[in-house]
Amino acid sequence: MSGLGLILSGGGARGAYEVGVLEYVFSEFADARGNAPKIDLISGTSVGAVNGAFVASAIGEMPGALKQLVSLWADLELPHVLGFGLRQAAGLYRVLLGGSAQARGVFDPTPLSAIVGRAVHWRRLRRNIRSGALRALTVSTTHVGTGQPVIFVDAAPGVGIPKGLGLHALVRQAKIGQHHVLASAAIPLIFPPVEIGDEIHCDGGLRLNTPIGPSIHLGMNRLLVVGLSTPHAADRRAVQDGKFPGATYMLGKVLNAFLLDHVNTDLLDVQRINDFLHDGIRAYGPEFIERINEAAKLRGALAERRLLNSLVLRPTTDIGQVASDYLASNRVRFGKSLGRAFISMLDVGAGADADLASYLLFDGGFAQTLIEMGRRDAHEKRDEIEAFLFEDPNAILFPANAVDSAQHSESKPPE
Repeated sequence: MSGLGLILSGGGARGAYEVGVLEYVFSEFADARGNAPKIDLISGTSVGAVNGAFVASAIGEMPGALKQLVSLWADLELPHVLGFGLRQAAGLYRVLLGGSAQARGVFDPTPLSAIVGRAVHWRRLRRNIRSGALRALTVSTTHVGTGQPVIFVDAAPGVGIPKGLGLHALVRQAKIGQHHVLASAAIPLIFPPVEIGDEIHCDGGLRLNTPIGPSIHLGMNRLLVVGLSTPHAADRRAVQDGKFPGATYMLGKVLNAFLLDHVNTDLLDVQRINDFLHDGIRAYGPEFIERINEAAKLRGALAERRLLNSLVLRPTTDIGQVASDYLASNRVRFGKSLGRAFISMLDVGAGADADLASYLLFDGGFAQTLIEMGRRDAHEKRDEIEAFLFEDPNAILFPANAVDSAQHSESKPPE
């Protein structure tokens, strides 16, 4: 089995950037070529699970459905997403101490739950998977009791489900619903964990923020990855001279460490596998991959080795910096609706960026800023995207010089 896997990372309000990338990819090429790219599998974590579930429910409705997702994000109002009232204030000690019969977070998850329930067409999602229009949807969470990553897989009939993905990840077949998505998006302390069955789950980004593994193990040979972080220079200063970070600043950095994608490490692994397989083809001939897969089956291995083609789209401008600039220009408006203390907590002023704000600014104006960033960054890579989506993947994965050299080599290692 082969196909295109769409991998959507987590990052709270940063997820608006994913929407901009997706809207460009689907609308641009649908308009230019007369058809939208065919997605076979979607893997999402945290806000990527929210966006992924929407796209899964809209397969066959592209690109028009993406306009609805853009509108949903653009219409967000921060006080309506981050529910905080007297009940939440009175229960803050329970967030720290636990012990209550009800899961708690700093904010009330009810508004977010309503948005997810309203945005995703769950019946249409079920129909798309049953019919095979989408081979599978995966949603990643973190099991609170054990800290293990859990991959919930909703697959079409006949699609094999891997028993495991390594790294102690648990794989569970499920009809993915609203509670799976909300669990995946439950940033620790910010939102309460969610019960699935008799177990408690929280944000999948803690252990598996860019879920490349599920797509590979489910047979995809092309991976379109949307990340939400921008690589920083090694010598970048963390804070301004003469200032020391406080708790909220540190919380933003902790969220970066846990929740932002570690996509570079995953892609290095993909490249390492590709290099190994290309070397094998050159040394032993075109049958190399088939022969090692046959040997792997003899020892009971389920996953087949194959060459993988991947394309990563990620912000060229740091979203934490964008959040800081946006807060600075909208401080008065936010101060009226949420209170100055809350805004001060988000924009701590200790560094050039506002990382905590970038996760919590579920505000339509900020979302529109990130959506435009996503469109712009995707446009800059238009030629790469078009080649990746529409050209023959074998021409990329099996370059003529590699095949020619393999055909002229013996099937045994050189002496």
